[in-house]
Amino acid sequence: MASEADFGLIGLGTMGAMLALNIADNGFRVAVHNRTTARIGEFLEEAGDLAHRLTPCPSLADLVAALKPPRNIILMVPAGQAVDDQIAALRPLLEADDLIIDAGNANFHDSARRAVEARKAGFPFLGIGVSGGAEGARFGPSIMGGGPRPAWDRVAPMLSAIAAKYEGQPCATWMGEGGAGHFVKTVHNGIEYADMQLIAESFGIMRDGLHMRPAAVADVFDRWNGGLLQSYLIEISGKVAEATDPETGQPMLDIIQDSAGQKGTGRWTAIEAQMLGAPVSVIEAAVAARNLSSNPALRRAGEALFRRENAESTPISLGENTLRDALIAGKILCYAQGFDLLVKAAREHGWDLPMPAIAQVWRAGCIIRSAMLDNMATALATAPDNLIFTPYFADLIAGKLPALRQVVGAAVGAALPVPAMAAALTYFDTLTQARGTANMIQGQRDFFGAHGFARTDRAGTGYHGPWLNQHLSE
Repeated sequence: MASEADFGLIGLGTMGAMLALNIADNGFRVAVHNRTTARIGEFLEEAGDLAHRLTPCPSLADLVAALKPPRNIILMVPAGQAVDDQIAALRPLLEADDLIIDAGNANFHDSARRAVEARKAGFPFLGIGVSGGAEGARFGPSIMGGGPRPAWDRVAPMLSAIAAKYEGQPCATWMGEGGAGHFVKTVHNGIEYADMQLIAESFGIMRDGLHMRPAAVADVFDRWNGGLLQSYLIEISGKVAEATDPETGQPMLDIIQDSAGQKGTGRWTAIEAQMLGAPVSVIEAAVAARNLSSNPALRRAGEALFRRENAESTPISLGENTLRDALIAGKILCYAQGFDLLVKAAREHGWDLPMPAIAQVWRAGCIIRSAMLDNMATALATAPDNLIFTPYFADLIAGKLPALRQVVGAAVGAALPVPAMAAALTYFDTLTQARGTANMIQGQRDFFGAHGFARTDRAGTGYHGPWLNQHLSE
C-alpha cells in the first residue's frame, strides 16, 4: 500500500465519520480504519465525491502503511479504556516521531496521564477537545488543543483548515500542555449544561407561568435570537418549540418526556470545580436538575403527596423583555463562573491558559457559540478578577439584574423551579456582599474543632473564641 495519506483516522462513528469527511473536504488525504471493518465500506459509499481522498484500511498495519511519515493519527473512539487500548495497539507499529491525537470526549486527567506516558516513551501525543456535534465535525468545529506545542504546530494547518471560522479567524487554538485542551472542553460542556438549563427554565416560565403554547414560545426565542441572546442554543430552542410531531400533529415539546440525558462532562466540571474551590453554582444547579429529571416517577409521587398548587390557577405577571433580561444576566453570570474555574485550574496545573483566545475559539463552531463571546474575549484581555467586574459586563449586569431578581421572585412565588437562575442570582449577591455570614461558620468551626479564625480588628490568624477556654476548663 502506497504511503500517500496525510492523516489517519480511527473510529467511524458519527463524529469520526463527519470529521474524516471534513478533513477530506479541505484537500487532505485520509486513511480510515474502524474496528468493525464492514463499517469502512459503508463509510466510503456515504462519502460520495470525497471517496477518492479516503483510503480504506482493514487493519492497523494497513493504516500505518498508508500514511506519509511522520504519521499523524486521530483517534475518534469512545473515551476511557478504549483509547488506552487503541494507543497500546498502535505504538508497536509506529516510529518515534509518529503522532497520536485523541480527539474524543476524554476526561482531562486521562489526557494528562497519556501525555506523561507518551513523553516517557518518546512519542508525541495530543489531546484535543472538539465541540460542535456532528454538524460541527463535518463543517467546522471549535478545537481546543492540549499537549506539546511542537506537536500542535505540526498539525495546526490542518486543524485550522477544518475548524469553524469567525470573521475569517479559525476557531482552533493550543491551550497548553498535557490535559489543558480537554479541560477547556470540559468547562465548555459545563457552561453548555448551564446555558441549556437557563433556557429550559425560561421555557418553563412561559409554559407554566405565562400559559404560552409552544408556537408562541418559538416566536419569543426567534425574537431573542436577534439581540444579545443571539446564539446557537437560542436558535435551536426556537426550532424545537415550533416543531410538530409527524405522528400525532401535536407540538413536539408536548410529546417529549421531560427526562434529560447526559454523558457526564457537566458532572466532571462540577467535580473539578469543587476540588479547586471554584464556585460554579449555576453549572452545579444544571447538573442537579438533569439528575432530578431522570426520575419522573419520583416527581409524580411527590406531586401527588404534597398536592402542589397548580400553576395554571395562579399565572404570574412578567413581560417578555423582563424574562429576556433575566436570561441575559443568568448567562453572563454562568460564563463568569466558567472563566473563573479556568483561571483557578491554570494556577493549579501550571497552564498558561489563553483566556481571551478561549472565548474567541468558542465564538463559532461549538454548541455555546453566541454573540456575547466576542465581547467576553475583549473583556478577558484585561485580566480581571471576574468577568462581571469588567466595565462592559458590569454595566450590562447592573442593567439586567433587576429583571433576574424579579423573575426568580415571581417563579419561586408560583412554585416554578428555576434552580439555575436562582443560583446565578445568589452567586451575584454573595459576590457583591463585602461582609457575609461565614464568620458564623468560622465561629462554629473554632467552637467544635479549635480551627481558629482571623479577626477584623488586628492582623494574623489563629485566634480563638472564649468558648475554647470554657471547654478546656470543663
